[in-house]
Amino acid sequence: MEGYDFLVIGSGSGLDVANAAANRGQSVAVVEKGPLGGTCLNRGCIPSKMLLYRAEVLETIERADEFGIDASVEGVEFADIVRGVNEEVAEDADSIERGLSSSSRHDLYQAEARFVDEKTVELVAGDDQGEQLRAETVLIAAGARPSIPPIDGIEDVDYVTSKEALQLEAPPEHLVVIGGGYIAAELGHFFGTFGSDVSIVGRRPNLLPDADEEVAAEFTERLDDRLDVYAGYEATAVSQSDGEIAVEAREYPQPGEEPYPEPQSGEGAAERVTISGDELLVATGRTPNTDTLNVDAAGVETDDAGFVETDEYLRTTADGVWALGDIVGEYLLKHSANHEAQAVARNVLGDEPEPVDYTAMPFAVFSSPEVAGVGATEQELRTADTEYAKRTYRYEDTARGSAMKAEGFVKPLIDMEGEILGCHIVGPEASNLIEEVVVAMKAGSGTVRDIRESVHIHPALSEVVQRAFSGQFTRGGDHQHHHHH
Repeated sequence: MEGYDFLVIGSGSGLDVANAAANRGQSVAVVEKGPLGGTCLNRGCIPSKMLLYRAEVLETIERADEFGIDASVEGVEFADIVRGVNEEVAEDADSIERGLSSSSRHDLYQAEARFVDEKTVELVAGDDQGEQLRAETVLIAAGARPSIPPIDGIEDVDYVTSKEALQLEAPPEHLVVIGGGYIAAELGHFFGTFGSDVSIVGRRPNLLPDADEEVAAEFTERLDDRLDVYAGYEATAVSQSDGEIAVEAREYPQPGEEPYPEPQSGEGAAERVTISGDELLVATGRTPNTDTLNVDAAGVETDDAGFVETDEYLRTTADGVWALGDIVGEYLLKHSANHEAQAVARNVLGDEPEPVDYTAMPFAVFSSPEVAGVGATEQELRTADTEYAKRTYRYEDTARGSAMKAEGFVKPLIDMEGEILGCHIVGPEASNLIEEVVVAMKAGSGTVRDIRESVHIHPALSEVVQRAFSGQFTRGGDHQHHHHH
């Protein structure tokens, strides 16, 4: 049995805490079964955004005629693009591995970990199989993986998840995507831009159901112009023959609707469709990796979905065991995991623990159009019966937006005192434009004044944010009849 001061399971954002512990002179063990660097680097945000930027370049050329420029694409080295991106990612993972292997203060175990009791793990697979490691402090940062829904026939067909989709060396003829979230939106856009016919089957009335509903509606409409979007459909069965995959789907009852009557025929029955393609991408959310870790043995409790339960400091229910990142499931975003890692490092190594501050945690979807948001959505405010006011301002109504022939809008949500409750953007550069709202909410006064009173460069695209926050807001929610003095 090897003993350590600090042990981390997973080598994504958990490494930040491991490095902080090592810098304090602690002995550190890192257990990681796959390539180093976690989901984001190896099969998530880094390769996908590198590929998506290439789609943006292609899309720019294809739109050139709108600006009086006659351009055509002579060819696309798709396999080279994908190989180049994956090689770059692999080099980064290798360099992290070299750094850890050559460090005298870290021991790297390339294996899977299983808890045998509170602070002891056993290594499964790898060279050190069967070895046990024990540490004073354990951090569970083992992430999540694509979840596979229980669709009839799914075990018998060849499907890909986001991981394999990022490695396909030729665009499919016809890609069918099951799932309507950001991975479906990003990868559907990517393959669609590079010439695949794409069909997306999502259960909710719009793609990106977690985004603000007006943004999601505009996004869905715009993507549906380019791809086949079956929003409000549930995939019920899949089958495969001669390299063709067929997905059967039917209309999915939405919240507040009556379930469809059985038998499913005649008036009012759910519509059924069959969609066929040569490649199936399953993008229906993520499952935490707690099931392989045997966390019960450590006394670490999980919620119904399998995510690790933590307190506001990111301590688990087991003494000396902490958790962060996707496996905690607060926000399944790399910048959230990095933010949590700073908090855990501070709380494990410092004197007075401080709660994690999730104020103004933004997200972005790098599809086309881009989507970004921070804070509450309008549907959340309505559900909570909160008083709010809203406004939307379109890109086309600014000088730069008009020059770009851009479509989209910025939608701030505020309370009656002018405090910013949320902001939602669909359109070019959304992921950058949201940032001044994040700064206002996190570091400014958190009111519309922060944005109204800051001078914005004319005629930069950021004027669309300034104008959205200036001018007349409309009352929302059920409070419109209340008279305020």
